[in-house]
Amino acid sequence: MITSVLVANRGEIACRVVRTCREAGIRTVAVHSDADAHALHARVADTAVRLPGSAPADTYLRGDLIVKAALAAGADAVHPGYGFLSENAGFARAVRDAGLVWIGPPPEAIEAMASKTRAKELLGIEPLREVTEADLPVLVKAAAGGGGRGMRVVRHLADLDAELAAARAEAASAFGDGEVFVEPYVEGGRHVEVQVLADTHGTVWALGTRDCSLQRRHQKVIEEAPAPGLSAALDEEVRALAVRAARAVGYVGAGTVEFLVAGEQAHFLEMNTRLQVEHPVTEAVFGVDLVAEQIRVAEGHALADDPPRARGHAVEARLYAEDPARDWAPQTGRLHRLAVPDAVRLDTGYADGDEIGVHYDPMLAKVVAHAPTRAEAIRKLAAALDRAVIHGPVTNRDLLVRSLRHPEFTAARMDTGFYDRHLPGLTEPAPDPLAPLAAALADAHGRSRFGGWRNVPSQPQTKRYLMAGEEHEARYRHGGKGLEADGVRVVHADARLVILDVEGVRRKYEVARHGDQVYVNTTALTALPRFPDPTTQHAPGSLLAPMPGIVVRVADGLTAGAPVKAGEPLLWLEAMKMQHKITAPATGTLTELHAAPGQQVEPGTLLAVVTETP
Repeated sequence: MITSVLVANRGEIACRVVRTCREAGIRTVAVHSDADAHALHARVADTAVRLPGSAPADTYLRGDLIVKAALAAGADAVHPGYGFLSENAGFARAVRDAGLVWIGPPPEAIEAMASKTRAKELLGIEPLREVTEADLPVLVKAAAGGGGRGMRVVRHLADLDAELAAARAEAASAFGDGEVFVEPYVEGGRHVEVQVLADTHGTVWALGTRDCSLQRRHQKVIEEAPAPGLSAALDEEVRALAVRAARAVGYVGAGTVEFLVAGEQAHFLEMNTRLQVEHPVTEAVFGVDLVAEQIRVAEGHALADDPPRARGHAVEARLYAEDPARDWAPQTGRLHRLAVPDAVRLDTGYADGDEIGVHYDPMLAKVVAHAPTRAEAIRKLAAALDRAVIHGPVTNRDLLVRSLRHPEFTAARMDTGFYDRHLPGLTEPAPDPLAPLAAALADAHGRSRFGGWRNVPSQPQTKRYLMAGEEHEARYRHGGKGLEADGVRVVHADARLVILDVEGVRRKYEVARHGDQVYVNTTALTALPRFPDPTTQHAPGSLLAPMPGIVVRVADGLTAGAPVKAGEPLLWLEAMKMQHKITAPATGTLTELHAAPGQQVEPGTLLAVVTETP
């Protein structure tokens, strides 16, 4: 029987495994990089072992160090979570060779399915060997790993070589394996997957379907179970194919078989030989704890002949520290507060006051709602996110709420091109126009006019705030009956709560302040100084780092004085395990180049200057 588990991962999934182990009376061991020394997963585990360094290649991808940590801490089993080494057969073997229990599938099954190229060959599906114009668009994919890393859509043949190189670099950084392959890209398809669970006694469960069609950069954003709108025949087909794939490789434990569905056709994509990020929606619908089942299977227990019955519908949203309006740029900084209503499930790797760094994935949390029907689950999740308290870096919260309430999603007519079609509308700023006034009134709480009361109106007080990228001025005055504002009656105002009466309707505003950052309900503002300091001016055509990260590549032969064309890639930044292209803003001459491979940059760092051709 397993008594102590080392979790070979970090963040949300490590915390989630620790939670189940604690409920089962199993002790836990965390591993952490230097960047994660104070991370939540290292704090909640019973024991933590340091992995020197911060980059994944030096820490969470070092199987030898993780096995050594498990032995040193007295663990008798290893749970890999997802990502990192979870689909690495060599790591699974090393765990077993060290006399530890591997909570996952056999290494042979991982080898057969973890490489997407080998998995397709096993099922008789050949990748594209030579790409022609007739094959476009195509999808470049990493053979190992997932999560959208090392994946590129290519619509023009001239872009293929560059995208292959970028995908290889990203895959090597994320998974330690730079192998990529090319397959046809199906436009307008839905991403549907089947959760499987198998034991060592020959039983394989197909725990229904999930739809994961809402994706950005081929990484899932909103997932649900069961997948809506599938015909009975197609539902049966994909579940049968999933069981067949699992049996073909002697699968054991939890895994997922993924398909791209177009019409009544299901195209096999891959089998993920691990737990998925979206596993909570299956847990909610089937009433199971998949991590607990993984542990039971690893201990040799048999599954029941039939899986439990599905009940209701569940929807999950991934909350990211990123700005969807700025090409999904990842964000860093202190997370001051994160709280959601108790009616939903929150899986997170962060606690109030934690720092969001540059080294790892920007996902803050997963929020999950379960209800008797799909419509009720969507409404419940959207309302919970709308009311969530999130104080810190910019997140995709507003995008999630709008996505869940979009008619295409509520009618289950979505596909993987959802954000390609709707992103501008979903990211249009819609701040509350009274938020600056509420912030100013809360700030003025306790202040009074200089001197005694006078039977004359006071001069208006003003405060300036930056909201949704624009400057706003709030005006109020201290009157004989307290704080007043033009056109609005102030019912109540203190440092944390402001109540305004607008044409007979009372509106509540909860206010929190962290330095210059002010949060009014769900609206974020930046308090501006009364007398602004001089700001650094940049020449026209300056390219500034849109996010913190590392310069991983500069275009071949690029030097100051070189001619460039508008949209031409000049350099690549890596931030939170994804690579981001920095392109020329106009056609002209590269007059300055300040970036070099390996350079760490902060947001606003001057990378280059392009002088536009007159």
